[in-house]
This record gives sequence, C-alpha cells and structure tokens, in this order.
Amino acid sequence: MSGVTASSSTPNVTKRLHKELMQLMTSPPSSGISAFPDDPSNLLKWTGTIAGPEGTYFEGKTFKLSFDFPADYPLKPPTVLFKTPMFHPNVDMAGRICLDILKDKWSAVYDTQSILLSLQSLLGEPNNKSPLNGQAAQLWDEDPAEYKRLLEKRHQEAE
Repeated sequence: MSGVTASSSTPNVTKRLHKELMQLMTSPPSSGISAFPDDPSNLLKWTGTIAGPEGTYFEGKTFKLSFDFPADYPLKPPTVLFKTPMFHPNVDMAGRICLDILKDKWSAVYDTQSILLSLQSLLGEPNNKSPLNGQAAQLWDEDPAEYKRLLEKRHQEAE
C-alpha cells in the first residue's frame, strides 16, 4: 500500500479514519492510549502509543506502534507493529504482533481505539499457547524475575 495517500484512497476510508481520529481526540479514554496520523496528507499511516497497564511488568512504560491502514480499510485490518523494542510472548523481535483481531478474527466493527485497548490488555495477559517469542513465553511462565530483567533491558534500547 505504499504510495497510497488519503487523497488517493477511497472516500469511505478517508471518512472512517477521520471519524476514528476525531473519536480519539475528543474523547480519549483515561487508559493511556493515543494515535495520530504521521502526516496530515496521508491518513493511512499513524503512530499509536499505549501506556503499560497498572499491576503488570509493563507499568510505567510507554510503547509506540505503527499503523499502516490498507486502502480497503476497514474491510481489512491495519498492519500494526511495535516500534518500541518489546519483549513479550506475542510480539517478535521485529515488533510483529500475534493478536487474532489483527488477523483471522478481524471485523470492520473494530477501530483504532479498540485495537490499542486490545494491545494494552495483551501486554498483561499474553496468549502463551500461541507465542511469537518462545523465550518470552517460557520465562513469563517459569522465571518472572528473568522475564522482567530482559523486558527492562529491551525497553532501555528505546531510550
């Protein structure tokens, strides 16, 4: 989808993304999520931010994500990647995410806000039965102290 800008995408996609942006800007949930287009002339590429949920290994940390919306959004899901270095059972070292709503369980009822909230929830409640990062999944279950140490080390790479 590279080279596709808001002006060359369908009016429905542009309208939908404008609506989602306004929803995020006018009524941001108090849960520490946000997202904005990288460039006002291209609504198909956004940067999202999620705060680590309280009571988890991720508390006190902030994570950036990239959103790449296809020209046929919302019929197809956006490609979402963690840009902040991540150590998590459902995120590989390249930032790719294993989350069913971004794959086979996608529905046009989902939006940017619901994706961000789902990702924030995934941080504290990984699906260790379907890990992208086997080491993280194993440590999450068997050695929480080592998991936290490696998470801290990985997150410091962002600073």
